[in-house]
Amino acid sequence: MKIEELIRQKIDEAIDILKKFGMPAEQQNERTAYCLLSLLNVTPEKDWKNAETPLVGITPMMCFAKDYYNKEYAPNTRETFRRFSIHQMVLAGIVLYNPDKPDRAVNSPKAVYQISSAALKVIRAYKSPDFDVLLSEFTKNQPTLSTRYAKEREMNMVSVKVKEEYYIQISPGKHSELIRDIIEQMAPRFLPNSMLIYIGDTGDKWGGYYDQELAGNLLFNVQQHGKMPDVILYVEDKKWLVLVESVTSHGPVDSKRYIELEELFSNVSADKVYISVFPNKKTFIHYAQEIAWETEVWIADNPTHMIHFNGDKFIGPHK
Repeated sequence: MKIEELIRQKIDEAIDILKKFGMPAEQQNERTAYCLLSLLNVTPEKDWKNAETPLVGITPMMCFAKDYYNKEYAPNTRETFRRFSIHQMVLAGIVLYNPDKPDRAVNSPKAVYQISSAALKVIRAYKSPDFDVLLSEFTKNQPTLSTRYAKEREMNMVSVKVKEEYYIQISPGKHSELIRDIIEQMAPRFLPNSMLIYIGDTGDKWGGYYDQELAGNLLFNVQQHGKMPDVILYVEDKKWLVLVESVTSHGPVDSKRYIELEELFSNVSADKVYISVFPNKKTFIHYAQEIAWETEVWIADNPTHMIHFNGDKFIGPHK
């Protein structure tokens, strides 16, 4: 077999091992494979059963990839190796950090890593009949990182009250926290007695909340979640369909989005109200020039006020 074929085969096998150890998808890549290969001193021609346990630093891992696998990384990618490959392997119990000197200062240039003896036992059996049994024993004593991440994510889910005594859980993050503010802070202040129709969940496009019966009565159906606004409310006494965008990393209701939403809800006879919601003034200022006329703005850390981009509609004395 040609050296190029051996290199490709070893990289693919290393990624397969990472996958079987339950590493998250973000670590099932060539960069993390090179880390694993260097920590085992497995060159393209070497069998997994002959894997070793050298102490290896980040820079030597990168040199190993260049010397044996013809893959060169720029020196400034060192931190990427550490933060997005090695760090997760340590958390997974596959790799040990400074086993020769556990009290070594954090971020020391002398920091080294080593395959754990438990992981080594499993890896040496790769492609043998014993592999699955040994892997099962390993994961029984050391839960996979994917499983741990899933549990942590579940613990950090954002709880949103959608009806009296009824809560839903949506994916963790600033976007979801802002959606919670929309439902629990903005709506009661400015849209009292409004009914919730839809909440999108950025972590699960088919998650969140959807009152299909109410949507059907208003002559629309949620079919393309990626195009929907983040929150949809209905104010029955005013016949308002309120379409709300939660702005953390994506934009507000600008002219393009306004037209898109108009077309998306063209069958709805109720009057449409468009609201862009921001977590703070700093984020609002960043997007202010993009906001479409005839829309509204609400800022979560100034919850008692609404900004109206509505021409002369609200001119008059404040009473």
